[in-house]
Formats: sequence, C-alpha cells, structure tokens
Amino acid sequence: MPASTAVLTILAALLLGAMSPGPSFVIVARNAIGLSRGDGLATALGMGIGGVFFSGIALLGLYTLLATVAWLYVGLKIAGGVYLVYLASKIWRGAAKPLAFDATQSGAGNPRKSFWIGLSTQLSNPKTAVYYGSIFAALLPQHPPVWCYFALPPAIFAIEAGWYTIVALCFSSRRPREIYLRWKAWIDRIAASAVTALGLRLILNAHKVGI
Repeated sequence: MPASTAVLTILAALLLGAMSPGPSFVIVARNAIGLSRGDGLATALGMGIGGVFFSGIALLGLYTLLATVAWLYVGLKIAGGVYLVYLASKIWRGAAKPLAFDATQSGAGNPRKSFWIGLSTQLSNPKTAVYYGSIFAALLPQHPPVWCYFALPPAIFAIEAGWYTIVALCFSSRRPREIYLRWKAWIDRIAASAVTALGLRLILNAHKVGI
C-alpha cells in the first residue's frame, strides 16, 4: 500500500474511533453544556493534544512494547480505570450543586482546568493508545517516508480536536443548556455512571490481552 493511501486510511480509522461513544465524548459534552462553550472547546483542544501524543508514541513503535511487556499494559489499564472512576466521583459529588447562567455570562468554568481534564481523560485510556498503535502497526509501512512523521501528528490533531469541537459547539447552544440546567443532577449522575462503568470495565478486564 502506498504511504499516502496508508495515511488516509489511518486518518479515516481514527476519525471513526473518535466518533465512537466513550469517556472523551461524555466529558466534552458535559463541560460544554454544564460550564461554557469555552470550556467545551478547551476540553476539545486537550483531546486533540492527547491524540498527537498517541500518534507520536505509535510512530515510535511503543505499541510493540505494550504488546511485549504484558504487565505494563495491565498497569496502564488499571491506572486509566482508576482515574476515570475518580473523575466520575467528582462529577457525581457536584451533581446536586446548582449552576447559574444568564444571557450576559460568557463562561462559568475554567477553560485551563477543562483543557487539562480533556488531556488527562484522553491520556488515561490505554485502549486509545492500543487502538492508535494497532492501526499504525497494521497500516503504516515498516519504513514510512520522512514526510509521514511531519504530516500525521497535525492531521490527527485536526481530526481529534475538530470532532470534539463539533461536539462542544452542538452541546453548548441555548436549548441543550436550558435542558441541562433543568435536569442537571440527573444528567451529571448519568454521565458519572457512564464514566464509572468505562473505568470499571478497564480495571476488571485488565488481565485480558488485546484491544
């Protein structure tokens, strides 16, 4: 397969992966609705930076290391699962706290904090690392041309940050925000439960090999 075709196939596969439901989607949507559009966009930026990180380690061939050193992969799964459960517990504890918005309010959150939440959520999921690594290992030539190392990271950033920017913009409009404020406690608890389930699944399946 020509390198250019391989790169386009990799990008298409990663776009499908980004669009699949998971903790990243939940966190971006929740921050966009519950905090502000700026927080949602900052979270999306963090997701994009996380994608660049994973593309970098995939290009360096660290997927092979994870596949070879089983205990490292297990440890990453457990650590990622624990972080997701911790993040979910914070969302759950804050579910009953009211948020006040008005028409002139530009943002009630902290975009810098939201950026780090987005980045840490992306990096805490070892399945994302393995997904990246397996796609790169399967599709990228063993000795890719030099341009691939410069073209892939920004293209992947555009895919990850671009998709989650769309999510943030959709969920930060007026109608979704009004619905969120009315049902905040339930929506936050449902989001926390979903993230907890994903975290526990990582922990309980840590011993299993594969994606």
